[in-house]
Amino acid sequence: MAIRTTRRRRRLLTAGSFVVAALLGVQGTAFAVDNLPPDQPVAADLHTDSRACATGDDRAYVAQAPRLSAVLRDTEADNTPQSDLVKPEFEAWWQDSGGTERRLTYNESIALPPGTPVYWRLPSEIPPNTVVSWRVRANDGRATSPWSDEGSGTVCEFVIDDQAPEKPVISSPEYPEPGPGEVQWTDGVGVYGHFTFASPSNDVVEYRYDFLGGGAGTVRPDRIGGPAAVSYLPQEARPERVVVRAFDRAGRSTESTYYFYVKAGRAPGAQWKLSDTAGSTTAAPQAGPAARAGSGVTFGASGPAGTDLTSVARLDGTSNGFLTPGTSVVDTRKTFAVGGWVRPDGADRDMTIVSQDAGTEPGFTLGSRTRGGEPVWSFAFGGAQVSGGHPTTGEWAHVLGLYDAETGQTRLYVNGQESGTEQRATAVESAGDFQIGRARGKAGYRDRWQGEIGDVRIYDRVVVAKEAAELAHREPELRGHWSLEAAEDGASPELYDGAPLKLGAGAKIHRGPDYSVCIPEIDPDCPQVPYALVGDGDLELDGQTGYAATDEPVVDTRDSFTIGVVVRLADSEPEGPMTVLSQGGAHGDAFKLRYFPSTYTWQLVVSDGDREEATETIVGENTLPDEAQRLVVVYDDETDQIKLWVNGYNHPDATATFRHSWQSTGGLQIGRGHTGNGWGEYLHGSVDEVHAFAGVLDTTSINQLGGGIEPCLCG
Repeated sequence: MAIRTTRRRRRLLTAGSFVVAALLGVQGTAFAVDNLPPDQPVAADLHTDSRACATGDDRAYVAQAPRLSAVLRDTEADNTPQSDLVKPEFEAWWQDSGGTERRLTYNESIALPPGTPVYWRLPSEIPPNTVVSWRVRANDGRATSPWSDEGSGTVCEFVIDDQAPEKPVISSPEYPEPGPGEVQWTDGVGVYGHFTFASPSNDVVEYRYDFLGGGAGTVRPDRIGGPAAVSYLPQEARPERVVVRAFDRAGRSTESTYYFYVKAGRAPGAQWKLSDTAGSTTAAPQAGPAARAGSGVTFGASGPAGTDLTSVARLDGTSNGFLTPGTSVVDTRKTFAVGGWVRPDGADRDMTIVSQDAGTEPGFTLGSRTRGGEPVWSFAFGGAQVSGGHPTTGEWAHVLGLYDAETGQTRLYVNGQESGTEQRATAVESAGDFQIGRARGKAGYRDRWQGEIGDVRIYDRVVVAKEAAELAHREPELRGHWSLEAAEDGASPELYDGAPLKLGAGAKIHRGPDYSVCIPEIDPDCPQVPYALVGDGDLELDGQTGYAATDEPVVDTRDSFTIGVVVRLADSEPEGPMTVLSQGGAHGDAFKLRYFPSTYTWQLVVSDGDREEATETIVGENTLPDEAQRLVVVYDDETDQIKLWVNGYNHPDATATFRHSWQSTGGLQIGRGHTGNGWGEYLHGSVDEVHAFAGVLDTTSINQLGGGIEPCLCG
């Protein structure tokens, strides 16, 4: 009698093909048991150490005798697992120096469930620099699988490489390494260095490098054992070094260190500050040729505050409003950067800051463009146009365009920050005249600038991000510091003889205890006097009519400013909002700093105009004002952001974009703000150490506010 099986190869068993037949149970019933071999191991399940099974040029290279691993499987014909346990049988072989084959075998004594990884750690007698082959098969105790290299299978190979590669040799034509004890400063920030790594060993497969100034990575040679090269753009003038490790196929490595010295970036190849005396017809250069000025150019206009530009040129937007040296100053086939300070009279049309002629078209343009009804700054060159930032009528901006020939990318910096998305350009030659305030067109010059322009610079190198920020930096200017220590004739003085804060009804200067008179711990009749917030005095406000104010605006709310204050509320649960600081116009506040009790939030409120129904932008931070709070209001016109700092921290929720600033006409108010019924939101509490600055303070300076000393304006 034959029994049909359900094993891997279904067939009728005959007396010659079955292994075991037994009669069990009821008389006359026969059961045949058929054991099929385990599966042939496949290459995907085989590894030399952690490296995949491979042969030839792809074989594994290891630093010492490796551990071989495999996953053995035993499945039915329908891919369901069998329950048999399996043991591995490994073989490894090679030819010794005399050409004789050497072979090692390893049979595991413990059987494991199919699918479990199995291992063989080879002995140390395996010779180095010799191709070793290996294979494996599975044994379930009754049958074995085919070897992993039989039929359509594959053998696995490895080589033990017990020698580390020789140290890499590093070289650079731009930044040569000085001799021992020597210092050689070499050009420079913004100039690429090309570094070649070459180990004398012929088995190096990769180099890993790390520059001190930033920039680490891995580079592979075009062929095993060949050299590799990387480019490095220095960001700072400083002693530099690069550490390079050469790796062979076995993962062994050696290391070399290369020292070089980076100079400061080259000065502009052409520059015009445009600070010439009124009536001049030519702009004197700081570098490069002089620039002829058209009759629509007027020198002597005010430059941007916080810079060393005492004056600039004003262009009237007509056909005579331009400057040109009458020659080319930019080699557009190579890396270049162009930029300057500008203040547009309007933002409703295309206007050019600088360009260079290329026949009847400009080779490149940097300026203001209207896109989708909204003005943007733009740099166009070689088929690429990078746009970002928003020109605002009457506001200063530093704008710089860059073409990096090494990477082929164009970038745009607005007020020291990269703006827009860099784009790839195809370099084109433009050997025509350089232009300030206009761009060439088929019908003549067009897109004329109307407004101020100053400090136009052209570089023949990359201007790195740190330099772009430095070019656009505007030093904050102290506009007032009121320590609120005393009052005379109803006013508390500004420390540097500036405008005083005049005290209204319900406001008074509180003085802390004077221990030169008496000490409460010693004299029981000595009155208990609370300490001032900072120093010897502070301003107390009654929450009903109390306030202090200047007669004129302290900061230009249309431009960047920073105002800090220390405040302590008299009530932990006030009935309604209370304003600490504000400055506005006849109907509303350009900004207002207040406490909003229903949400326990310090709020910075800015509006888009001097009207009662103006749209407000509000940012804030939740806090319980049980103690004195150090609050700082920041408006950054360059980045179009408002920020509120609370006790030295600017929470992400306390930052927002704001593009609709306006120039307030009223004085700085302490303790009140505009409401629908006039003045209101009076503060019940104490105020101290009011600082006001034109410009944006850095984080360190912001954290110094309220400490009773002037912050360091460290730039």
